[in-house]
Amino acid sequence: MEELNKVLLSLGVQRVHIVYFSRKRLADPAPIGSYKQEDVTFLLKDLSDISLEQRTEDREAAMQTGGHYSESLPIEYQPTDEYIQLFQNTLSDSAIRIARAVGTVSERIIQKNGFDVVLASLARGGTPIGVLIKRYIKHMYGIEVPHYSLSIIRGKGIDENALLYINQNHPHKRVQFVDGWTGKGAIAKVLIAACSQMKQKYGIELNDELAVLADPGYCASTFGTREDFLIPSACLNSTVSGLVSRTVLRSDLIGADDFHGAKYYKEWESSDLSQLFVDTISAYFDQTADDSKAEALQMEANPAENEMTWQGMQDIARIQTDFAISDINFIKPGVGETTRVLLRRVPWKILVDRLDNPNLKHILLLAKDRGVPVEEYPNMTYSCCGIIKALKGETE
Repeated sequence: MEELNKVLLSLGVQRVHIVYFSRKRLADPAPIGSYKQEDVTFLLKDLSDISLEQRTEDREAAMQTGGHYSESLPIEYQPTDEYIQLFQNTLSDSAIRIARAVGTVSERIIQKNGFDVVLASLARGGTPIGVLIKRYIKHMYGIEVPHYSLSIIRGKGIDENALLYINQNHPHKRVQFVDGWTGKGAIAKVLIAACSQMKQKYGIELNDELAVLADPGYCASTFGTREDFLIPSACLNSTVSGLVSRTVLRSDLIGADDFHGAKYYKEWESSDLSQLFVDTISAYFDQTADDSKAEALQMEANPAENEMTWQGMQDIARIQTDFAISDINFIKPGVGETTRVLLRRVPWKILVDRLDNPNLKHILLLAKDRGVPVEEYPNMTYSCCGIIKALKGETE
């Protein structure tokens, strides 16, 4: 700087102000969750000691009167023995199909990014799928790709500190966002906006394309299948997602340098099925890999078949009209989202494409347990659709 200063002085510049910009360096997160450390790193602040749970009815009323779902947590559904048995049966029946879909989406990720990639799964529905993709790549190619799980919240955006942390530790790698399945595509839209914001604020260029295991809504172009079937990890909450709660974002709990928060339910370790789920699926990779690779090559050769048509939104519009539903957010399409409605919202009714659909056994069981009416509604893109009950006197 001395030489530069002399040159500037010789040119008549009397005073030089030097402004140095440096991004904050984020500390490593404290370990959280029951997955093996080599499977995933959660970029979450541990809020385990804070009481955040609310009764479903109270939480629903708060959300429908201006509150946000990320400000509290639902009381986690504790499944009955019958329901656990249903999970086990579903896992057994669908393990090969899921392993094939995991392989297909993994191969598509490799086609698009190569191996110089970081997996960023969206907590918590995307976490088990991210674990499986990481395992598939290691098993088939002997390569360890980094895998983080971070928070994204409808109406509030993505955890920017988590993305800064990934960029800080892997500045030259591509980031591939991962989720479990698509519904209306709301999270895909949040992700697109969030990536645009990261470029504007920090100059970090991110690929906003979401990779999912199942895309029944036709709102992702990197997917394993578009069939709307039960992914067993959608059956349960934390006990199949590393004992981690939904993510929390509240200004009194999350500071400027914090990751979004979550609770770690260590007290449920005896009921944890997270490892069982990923171990069971991973065991079939050798058996399904050839089919996965063939499907991925076919997708690459026929890009028109992978287009994002948002076909599912046409069903949503029809349902909204047919049932006079004022708020589109009350409509939750697909097996995964319908399961969530039954587990942690106040359902009004469940629509199914047909009552004898073998993919909907757990939906019918949960609806029966909660006294929620089930109605046939044919010709949907989705197998089923959950409709949330309005608590403010609307007709729905």
